[in-house]
Amino acid sequence: MAGKLELVLDVKAALGEGPCYDSIQQLLYWVDILEKKVYIFDPATNENRSIQLEQYVGAIVFTTRNEAVLALENGFNYLNFDTEKVTPIDEPEIHLPNNRFNDGKCDASGRFWAGTMNKFNDKGQGALYCLDTNLKVQKKLDKVGLSNGIAWSPDNKFMYHIDTLTKKVCRFNFNVETGDIDTPIDVIRFPDGEGSPDGMTIDEEGMLWIAHWGGSKVSRWNPATGQQIDSIEVPALNVTSCVFGGKDLNELYITTARTGLNKEQLNDYPLSGGLFRIKTDVKGSPSYAFKG
Repeated sequence: MAGKLELVLDVKAALGEGPCYDSIQQLLYWVDILEKKVYIFDPATNENRSIQLEQYVGAIVFTTRNEAVLALENGFNYLNFDTEKVTPIDEPEIHLPNNRFNDGKCDASGRFWAGTMNKFNDKGQGALYCLDTNLKVQKKLDKVGLSNGIAWSPDNKFMYHIDTLTKKVCRFNFNVETGDIDTPIDVIRFPDGEGSPDGMTIDEEGMLWIAHWGGSKVSRWNPATGQQIDSIEVPALNVTSCVFGGKDLNELYITTARTGLNKEQLNDYPLSGGLFRIKTDVKGSPSYAFKG
C-alpha cells in the first residue's frame, strides 16, 4: 500500500455499508442499513450529511441530477436531496416480508443492480435484480443466500458477484450493451478463519478488493487465479465494503459495522462502525451513475 490507514469518521455506524464515489461532485455516498440512514461525505470539508429514512437502506447510487436511487428494504426508490422525499420505483419482493434488499451498484451502462437476502439468513431465499434505465426491473439470479458485493471487470466482459453465505465469488460473462449474464463459475473461495466475503470493488488492473465480515481486513485478489495477493488490516472485526475515491481514484474508502459485537469485542475494536481510508498504489475503477 502507498499510504497508512486512517480513520475518517468515527460515526459508530451499526451497519455501515454500500459506499459509492461520485467523481464529478467528489462526494462519497454510503449508508447505515440498520439505522436507516444515508450519508453524504464531502472529503474537502469533512462534512458528513445524514438523511434519516423510514426503512432499512441496503445501497445508494447517485444520478446526474440532484437525487439518488436507493435499494430500500422493500425495493427501488428515488431520493431527492433537496426535499429528502422518497419516491417508489418498484418493489419486486413486496410479497416476501422476510426479505430485504442489501448491497448494489451501477454498471457502466447506468443500470442499478441490487440483491436481496432473508432477514433470518435462511439460505436460497434471496435474488439479484437489475433496475434498467427505463425503470423496468428484471430478476437476474434466484436462490441466492445473501446477495452482496458486485463488480465488473475494466473491459466489461465479466461481472463478479458475492453470495456471502457460500463464501465464494462467482464470475459471469457480461454483456454491457444488454445487461445479460451467463456462464457462472466460482473464481474465489474464502478459506476458513478469514471471515466471510462482504462488499467489494475492483481496480484498473482487474484485481478484486473484498471486505472481510468477521475478518478485520480488506484483501486484494486475482480472479484469474483465485489467489489473494495483498491485504489491509482494519481495526474493526466486521469490515463491510470498500470503494475507490479521490481525484485520482487511488484512495480506498472502507466501511465497517458494530452490529453483532459483544461487549468484549467492542472493547477490542472500539473503532467499529467507523469510515476508514487508505491511499493505494493502484487506481480503482470508478463508481457509475444511474442513468434512468
